[in-house]
Amino acid sequence: MIATKTRTLPVLPAPPTARPSEAGESCAINTPTPIDEDVRIDLGEALERAQLPPGQGRLAVVAMSGGVDSGVTALLMKEAGYRTIGINMRLFTPEEGHSQCCSIDDMEDARAVCQRLGVPFYPLNMEREFVGAVIDPFVDAYLAGQTPNPCLECNRKPKFGFLLGRAKALGAVALATGHYARAERNPDGRFCLRRAHDERKDQSYVLYTLTQEQLGRVLFPVGALTKPEVRALAWQYELPVARKAESQDICFVPTGDYAAFVLSRRPGAARPGPIVDPAGRVLGEHRGLIHYTVGQRRGLGLTSQEPLFVMALDTGDNRLVVGTAGQLGFVSLRASAVNYVGGATPSGPQPILAVLRYRGQEHPATLIPTGPDTARLEFAEPPRSVAPGQAVVFYDAHDRSLVLGGGTVEGTERGA
Repeated sequence: MIATKTRTLPVLPAPPTARPSEAGESCAINTPTPIDEDVRIDLGEALERAQLPPGQGRLAVVAMSGGVDSGVTALLMKEAGYRTIGINMRLFTPEEGHSQCCSIDDMEDARAVCQRLGVPFYPLNMEREFVGAVIDPFVDAYLAGQTPNPCLECNRKPKFGFLLGRAKALGAVALATGHYARAERNPDGRFCLRRAHDERKDQSYVLYTLTQEQLGRVLFPVGALTKPEVRALAWQYELPVARKAESQDICFVPTGDYAAFVLSRRPGAARPGPIVDPAGRVLGEHRGLIHYTVGQRRGLGLTSQEPLFVMALDTGDNRLVVGTAGQLGFVSLRASAVNYVGGATPSGPQPILAVLRYRGQEHPATLIPTGPDTARLEFAEPPRSVAPGQAVVFYDAHDRSLVLGGGTVEGTERGA
């Protein structure tokens, strides 16, 4: 068992959150997150809520990002009786001065947590796989006028593809991650994916690609806890990442300037062209389609009596189509690369709650399967906008925590 002190949280010494590096100090020192002193949770209660299968000395791999969520995941797995090892995936080397995620500091934070818990730690260099599976498709999608979600692709391939495969090769019975979601086993033996207990941190939107085979081997121990409870456990057990700040941007674009990143990998990709209204009338000139996304209002460089929004990116003719708010709504969308978490395509139309953005609002819709991995969604109340390439995730209309599946938005229909 990991020793803990009986003193109250406020008088525990602050954990060593990070070390200096050539790129400057880590974000954990720059913006430490305060601990909510009113939050208390017993380790036994946390384990009971996590409902982890008994470890019984079996081997489990924990994906260690260097953050507080994966640190507490490792704590819970060890205390549940698993022979735990931590693996940190080195996915991307940030530019100097932009050490927000995937940095040497993060790897060393993960190592320090494993040292505190007394579990083995292994770094795994997967930069080449990450470029091929995530970065190159991200850049290609942007150039095709789409708005991709690289976090979803990172989960689909590096984490639950490559890393899960490595865990199986090591003989591990489970791969545990710090995602805020819940994987449960139904009475019929099949697995289901649910929203996290803390919906403010829910990450089920980027996990809809999980299959039955994968759900049978992955565990999300912190999915039954709130973020303040996770930090309280980390502080109580003196994990050195207890106050470490969260990264908010895409790990390989820490500045948030996606267009600049695309241009760094595809020089000359931003070609100026006409801005037109739905009737084709030229209103101005854009700087290159990679600088825009559907629904965008700011930065168009236009003046008009009504606010104008991006309606479409016409990559064929290099045109940016804009319109008023009243011209944005759509009544249906087409989705491809659809995955149904339960493993079977629905036999017919069914009501769902569609979510079009990460932690976005729910839109009542009818899901109509059009093939094994394609679907059409029809909306009673037209959503305002969605961009091709975004994920649309299906939640059960009668049990809103249950993830039915999801897919990639191919296009929309605006109705009569």
